[in-house]
Amino acid sequence: MMKKILLVLLVLMGSIPSVQAELRVSLTEGTFKPVPIAITPFGGVDPAMGQQITQVIMNDLESCGLFKVVDPAAYIQSAQDVMTNPRFADWRVLNAEALVGGILRSQGAGVQVDFRLFDVFTESQLTGLSLGSDANNWRQVAHKIANAIYERLTGDPGYFDTRIVYIAESGPEMKRVYRLAIMDQDGANHQFLTSGNSMVLTPRLSPCKTMIAYLDFGDRNKHPNIKMYDLKTGQTTFLGAPQGQKITPRFSHDGTYILLSIAEGGVTSLHKMDLATKRLERLTSSTGSIDVSPCHSHDGKNIVYCSDRGGTPQLYVKSTGAGEGKRISFGKGLYHTPVWSPRGDLIAFTRQNGGTFSIGVMNPDGSGERLLDSGHLLEGPSWSPNGREIVYTAKASARSPMKIRSVDIVGVNKREIAIPGEGSYPSW
Repeated sequence: MMKKILLVLLVLMGSIPSVQAELRVSLTEGTFKPVPIAITPFGGVDPAMGQQITQVIMNDLESCGLFKVVDPAAYIQSAQDVMTNPRFADWRVLNAEALVGGILRSQGAGVQVDFRLFDVFTESQLTGLSLGSDANNWRQVAHKIANAIYERLTGDPGYFDTRIVYIAESGPEMKRVYRLAIMDQDGANHQFLTSGNSMVLTPRLSPCKTMIAYLDFGDRNKHPNIKMYDLKTGQTTFLGAPQGQKITPRFSHDGTYILLSIAEGGVTSLHKMDLATKRLERLTSSTGSIDVSPCHSHDGKNIVYCSDRGGTPQLYVKSTGAGEGKRISFGKGLYHTPVWSPRGDLIAFTRQNGGTFSIGVMNPDGSGERLLDSGHLLEGPSWSPNGREIVYTAKASARSPMKIRSVDIVGVNKREIAIPGEGSYPSW
């Protein structure tokens, strides 16, 4: 049984007066230079686990593009020495601006992991944690330490202990196998959740991260319906609603109902379904348009969606109740798969202009559009929980495999997430 992680703040050390401003990392500068950080290999009672924890912390912080780990070969103190008496002047010689030390101590059948983060220039401790760990959850401990460092230096919550659900794809085009899969945000702890006997698409995690809504095409891929997968029990249930073809499900901001589109009689309209009563309510009522991909704003007051009511697929924003929306996309090309940031400040989208696909963001009123990545086939953005990263499907060329890629909100830091094969439709 995995031990429950204990988060106990260590007593902060007294700060040394300085005219230097406290170290702070900004996430809004397009020309940002990563902050040099030294992360000494964690020592103590289990050096092997300490080394593993250190490596995951390094990988987490470098993956976001905001930090650059100082070459460990140049370190002049051990982690134990840093924990008790960091020689800040020596670390400044290495151009380190932030310094991390850690030690593992015995704690029953497991270990206690202590860490401290220092500002090298103000010569002060910024934060520290003490966490319980065993052989099963050292990776989660490492992610939580990386979260603490990220949050203390950026002011935003970390996202390194989160998971991504996606569609794992394999096999030739005419005999493609699609399986629901889930993994840590760095690609670790990968699991397949469905067998691949039927095609599955567009998985969406619930706000509480325990349920997945997705489209399952059923026996011989001829009976599409929305299913719910319970991550706690592994049980799968149909969402219900007998009429029409149901597509593009997404949980409401509070998880009490599902937003979805239902195609019936030549019209595809937005609906919402109460998860407790299974009662349906129609939200758009035009007689000839296709309205799909609804997504709530962070406060639940508005919905962004894609519609061709103006002749081509574009983005619209409407209030949560019934009624039509106002168009917000006016760039060249077609717009699809809008997703509201959990911060409420931006909407991410897919834009197709000729043979080029792009992942971009815009303000909720349509202003300030910026393209973050472009290529042969990019689609289906999904936000990190802190609203600072976007994950999406990426295919470099017609013959290239489908991959999962992420980019930050300034379009500078791109990374490919390691998956066992091909993948699409990620949901963070």
